Amino acid sequence: MTKNLLFIFLLSLVSGFSCTAQNRTILPTDLLPFQVTAEKALYKGKSALALEIKGQADGDKTVAILKDIDFHNGTIEAMVSGQPLASAGSTARGFVGIAFRAASDASKMEVFYLRPTNGRADDQLRRNHSSQYISIPGYPWEKLRKETPGMYESYVDILPAEWIKVKIVVKDETARLYVNGASQPTLIVNDLKQGKDLRGSIGLWIGPGTSGHFTDVKVTRED
Repeated sequence: MTKNLLFIFLLSLVSGFSCTAQNRTILPTDLLPFQVTAEKALYKGKSALALEIKGQADGDKTVAILKDIDFHNGTIEAMVSGQPLASAGSTARGFVGIAFRAASDASKMEVFYLRPTNGRADDQLRRNHSSQYISIPGYPWEKLRKETPGMYESYVDILPAEWIKVKIVVKDETARLYVNGASQPTLIVNDLKQGKDLRGSIGLWIGPGTSGHFTDVKVTRED
């Protein structure tokens, strides 16, 4: 089994599978946006991409998918930050996350995301909903929470409007989410809903009423 560094994105991109890979600046035009806008930004001392939902979103396909990426198993690392917009409603949580094995038309994808305002809420139940797995199509958070309470979400100590380090390790039907360098995963999913054979790209995902920022994305593919 071999491991290939697919790319590193720090508003620059390393592509290919050797140490001689070319560098180039990544632009919003390198993304396939679905119901979101993506712009370059300087945020909390880092060059980043800033995402916001455009208009009234329909469902959870609120994502910017990186072009020309083929990912099945491996590791995704990134720095993400999410906070509610000033105009957002009371249920906004700063939803921000990473999609993987994402179809180029956003018809299928697996997603881990965070609710940063829940991380230090006084309400323990809200804290328990700080991290979340969803799967598109067919498995929004509402369905998963109702049918299997607590199985696809978990607590993690995070804050809104701060950089959060995430790492996602994917192997066949299993994915593990690690947050802020922890040695143990925050959330484990042993039955990825779209199946173990799904392949696709990596996506930058946000939820309703969110200002999201992304940088330092690194993808290592394991074949």
